Amino acid sequence: MDMFCYQCQETARGTGCTLKGVCGKEAQTSALMDVLLYAVRGMAIVNRELREKGKADVEASRQILDALFATITNANFDDAAIGQRIGNVLKKKNELIGTAKKRGIELPQMPEVIFEPSEADYFEIAPKVGVLSEANEDIRSLKQMCIYGVKGMAAYTEHALNLGFESDDVYEILENALAEVSRRDISAEELTSLVLNVGEGGVKAMALLDEANTTTYGNPEITKVDIGVRNRPGILISGHDLKDLEELLEQTAGLGIDVYTHSEMLPAHYYPAFKKYPHFVGNYGNAWWKQREEFESFNGVFLFTTNCIVPPLKTATYTDRIYTTNSAGLPGATHIPPRKNGNPKDFSELIAHATRCMPPKEIENGEIVGGFAHHQVVALADQVVSAVKSGAIKKFIVMAGCDGRMKSREYYTDFANALPKDTVILTAGCAKYRYNKLPLGDINGIPRVLDAGQCNDSYSLVVIAMALKDAFGLKSVNELPIVYNIAWYEQKAVIVLLALLSLGIKNIHIGPTLPGFASENVRKVLIEKFGLGTIATVEEDIKNRVLA
Repeated sequence: MDMFCYQCQETARGTGCTLKGVCGKEAQTSALMDVLLYAVRGMAIVNRELREKGKADVEASRQILDALFATITNANFDDAAIGQRIGNVLKKKNELIGTAKKRGIELPQMPEVIFEPSEADYFEIAPKVGVLSEANEDIRSLKQMCIYGVKGMAAYTEHALNLGFESDDVYEILENALAEVSRRDISAEELTSLVLNVGEGGVKAMALLDEANTTTYGNPEITKVDIGVRNRPGILISGHDLKDLEELLEQTAGLGIDVYTHSEMLPAHYYPAFKKYPHFVGNYGNAWWKQREEFESFNGVFLFTTNCIVPPLKTATYTDRIYTTNSAGLPGATHIPPRKNGNPKDFSELIAHATRCMPPKEIENGEIVGGFAHHQVVALADQVVSAVKSGAIKKFIVMAGCDGRMKSREYYTDFANALPKDTVILTAGCAKYRYNKLPLGDINGIPRVLDAGQCNDSYSLVVIAMALKDAFGLKSVNELPIVYNIAWYEQKAVIVLLALLSLGIKNIHIGPTLPGFASENVRKVLIEKFGLGTIATVEEDIKNRVLA
């Protein structure tokens, strides 16, 4: 066994990648990430103690966000960048220890706190501190669920931070979770409570990001997005970070270059602030996993602002046109450094490169409609409630989440196509690419696919559910005519699930498989306590869940 990782849905055999990650992560990269996570846990332990004395270091909290985000699936494949983060975390942790000593603050006696390896030790240490270092399967399962949840929480929190919004409450929950999973004496009962606490942190993180995005760029509104191309050089921006998009649009204005979104960046078109840029022209392609074929025809340059990178094949013609920034990284790609002293990032090299490229080749044409975040749907509440009361809308189907490569995910396209005409799909995340271009029509002018935005905008779906609950005078969202049929892939989907569970939402079905990191006993708890299930066949799920 060269490595062990089972944090994503596509993990080998549904149990764990042991030679190389299905995502493309090499064994040595996985080892470095294991060491980085261990070092981060140590820093979180120290900062939690400082926080309890009112002396928390906010730079340490921010550094934890970056380190966690870099270990999310498909975010960073650059060993040198991961190794540098280990060194930076250890350096900062030692500074915090020095601060604690000066203030007479006693630190817990945990191995993570005194961890000081040299680079030569990283690969020897990794198996001793990685996932399998916890022998008890159920404890391991619950600990990893917490860790994957805080990874997702860190991603959303970092996006908010980039817009100048942050929360001590979120930092406290995040660092407490990392500290608690480091305990050798923690019980399954304590960890179960911790999992739900992480879910509460997820709700706060997504609410914070929603506030950051809407305060900065306005509330998303119903928008038609072009999926064709123009005849000028293009830049394709992927990932999730809206601040990067804003700065890129500012720096490319008037230069004869068009900017296209890709995958999870599509919902940027829904924000009013971005509509003032005439060179922000549309969306190119589909979900992240198709990039190897679709990037070949784009011809321009690519900016990855976050995860969702698929390492190019050795035969790829576009490798030298890839740029990364933030927690993203790829060997051979040019990395755009972070902002300094409040100044924007410098995209000049990327822009100059784009001017030398041919225009994109068209792979489809037409338009897709989105922008149904909570503010927009609440504005349509009377129309929606009327349609439900009249029987025009019988059920809402929440089909948020992630897309992926497995053939079994064709289920979601087939399921959407098979839904009765009196149902409406509520979606967010790249799962929408399985059905957002289908001709599903509308109900009394209400589109049958309501796209709230990125995966973090699953928060909008919760707000919509709460608004509908109040509109119908119900006591619980579980009384609404809503079916949850959610696709998952990586750790941001994990925090969305934990957030929903923390809010008391039950009978969620996820797929195409249950997580490999959920042990048999943990799965039983999720099924018995929360009604969590997985998908069956389209016909069975339509009959037993939609028509029931």
